[in-house]
Amino acid sequence: MVAATSKEHSGKPVHLVHPHLRGLLRLSFSSIDEAMRKDYELAFLSLPHGVSKVVVPELLEGGRRVIDLSADFRLKDPELYRRWYGWEHPAPDLLRRAVYGIPEFNRERIREAQLVAVPGCNATSTLLASAPLARLGASHLIADLKVGSSEAGSKPSRGTHHPERSHAIRVYSASGHRHQVEVMQALADILGRDVRVSIVPHSVGSVRGSYASVHSLIEVDEEGLIRELVSLYAGEPFIRIMPRGTYPDVRNVLGSNFADLGCSVDDGRASCFSAIDNLVKGASGQAVQCMNLMLGFDEREGLLIPPLRP
Repeated sequence: MVAATSKEHSGKPVHLVHPHLRGLLRLSFSSIDEAMRKDYELAFLSLPHGVSKVVVPELLEGGRRVIDLSADFRLKDPELYRRWYGWEHPAPDLLRRAVYGIPEFNRERIREAQLVAVPGCNATSTLLASAPLARLGASHLIADLKVGSSEAGSKPSRGTHHPERSHAIRVYSASGHRHQVEVMQALADILGRDVRVSIVPHSVGSVRGSYASVHSLIEVDEEGLIRELVSLYAGEPFIRIMPRGTYPDVRNVLGSNFADLGCSVDDGRASCFSAIDNLVKGASGQAVQCMNLMLGFDEREGLLIPPLRP
C-alpha cells in the first residue's frame, strides 16, 4: 500500500482511526492531493456519492486503474443520475467504459477494465438472489431486505444512531430504493431483457449484514430452482448453496466474502434468499476480489477468511 487518504484524519496514523489494524499497518493518512502525486498502479476509492466523479477522470488520465465503491459510475445512462441522484453526470463517456464489479457475472470484463464500479451492498445481495429466478422466466421480482446499521456509514443520523436502531425493525426507502435500478440494469445485461425489480429494505438492530428474500410468482418446482442455483453459481469461489430445506443466516457469513444462497417454492411462489456481510462481499471484499482479477492474481487471494462464529 502506497497511501491511504482521509480529509478528516490526514496526518494521523491509520491505527488511531482503525485500532484493529494496530501493529498490522504502519501508515499515516495523507490528503487526496498528496496521494495523487504518488506512484501506484491501482486506486480504491471509498468516497461519498458525488465525489468520485470528480477524482476518477484525473486518476485514469494518469494511467491508473480505479476501483470505485461509490455509486458514481454504476449506472450506464446519465439520465438515471438525474432521476435517482438529482445531479448531472459530468463524465458520461466514463459511464460507458465502467464495468459493474460483480465477478459472478462480469469476471472477464473486470479483468480488462480500467474502471470498475463496485455494486452497492443491497444490490449485491438482491442480484445474487434475483438472477436464478429471472433466468427461469420471472419478469417482476419483489426483494425484501433486512440490513444492519453499518450500511448507513460511520456518521450517525437520527435514524441510524444506535439507540434509535437497537431492537428496531422498520421499513425505510420503501418506494424508489436506489439500488433497484442497479439490479435491473445488471439483469438486463445478463439476460438481454428487462426485469422489473422492487426493493423494500428494513432496518434491523444488527450491525452488519444484508439479507435479501426475493420473491416471484412463477410456476417452478423446488428441484428445478435448486438446479438453476447450482448451475448458475457452479465453481464460484465465494458462493455457497445451502442444502435443500435449509436457509442462509447472516451470522454464518460475518467477516467474510462469502454469500450464502438458498431457495423455497410454495404454491406458485418461488423465492431465493441471499445473506452477505455488507462490508465485505457487499463492499471492500468484493473490491479486493475485483482487484485480484484486474491484476492477474488468484481471485481468492487475501479473501479466504472463514466467517466469525459465534
